[in-house]
Amino acid sequence: MGARASATGSSSRPPPRNSDNGRVETPDALQVTLPSPLVVLDDERLLRHGVRLLLKRDDLIHPDLPGNKYRKLHLNLRAAAEAGHRALLTFGGAYSNHLRATAAAGRLLGLRTVGVVRGDELAGRPLNPSLARATADGMRLHFLDRPTYRRKAEPEVLAALLDRLGPAYVIPEGGSNALAARGCAALGRELRGSADIAAVACGTGGTLAGLAAGLGPGQRAIGFPVLKGGAFLAEDVLRLQREAFGGRRGDWRLDDRFHGGGYARSTPELDAFGADFAARHGLAPEPVYVAKMLYGVFTAATEGAFAPGTTVAAVVTGAR
Repeated sequence: MGARASATGSSSRPPPRNSDNGRVETPDALQVTLPSPLVVLDDERLLRHGVRLLLKRDDLIHPDLPGNKYRKLHLNLRAAAEAGHRALLTFGGAYSNHLRATAAAGRLLGLRTVGVVRGDELAGRPLNPSLARATADGMRLHFLDRPTYRRKAEPEVLAALLDRLGPAYVIPEGGSNALAARGCAALGRELRGSADIAAVACGTGGTLAGLAAGLGPGQRAIGFPVLKGGAFLAEDVLRLQREAFGGRRGDWRLDDRFHGGGYARSTPELDAFGADFAARHGLAPEPVYVAKMLYGVFTAATEGAFAPGTTVAAVVTGAR
């Protein structure tokens, strides 16, 4: 099926707990900060348009499982534990935050983790910081050629991976499935009564699907895709809502103008916005997701997309 070599790494970080005493923890063992803080951000560029901005600091939920990573993973981790699984298998690109978070969860809970990485041309190359961090947390990396990776959800491809890599609880790319959407619904519930609009960056759509479902009457959610060509994302969000909640939930839409050229790519304008935001507020926005979402919010405000008196809650899904 075109698979290539696996890689492992070593670190001074503690090994997975099941490597020495056979104990697997439940997600309740994770020490998280919930609800995440909601702070006011004063910025004259928004205030002149009558827009009030709040930052939903989901990046402070957990140092290794920040933001939507914890929210999308915790119900999956519970399902894995209840089914007796001792391993997790998931998917991602070379710079996937989801792979890093899954590896950290495995280390903390005593679960073996396997990350199937897009691109067998990466096998044998030095690991980038994201993949090095995942392997330091005990994750086994398995590099898969791109044509096969695109077919990763097909039963025969998945069965071949599990046969080669061992039995495991499978979590999809980005962690987005029905359980993830249900987990992210708590984010929307935490914002009820606090804002008119909730803004969030979108990769695979799971966070937006749950966020919108959890918001109250009269509230809206706006998702800012970070991948180029995200027209398909609306279908994915709707599919996730159907699987998680039985149908479309909440008032939501996508604004796909701020991807900056694609995943982990940027533009001079976006870079300048991020640097200016950091200088004004002492908070450097994470560039892959958060900066693009904030740039979208500020641009929409200057375009008059928000009526005077609108309060926007911007979800900070990760740390820099």
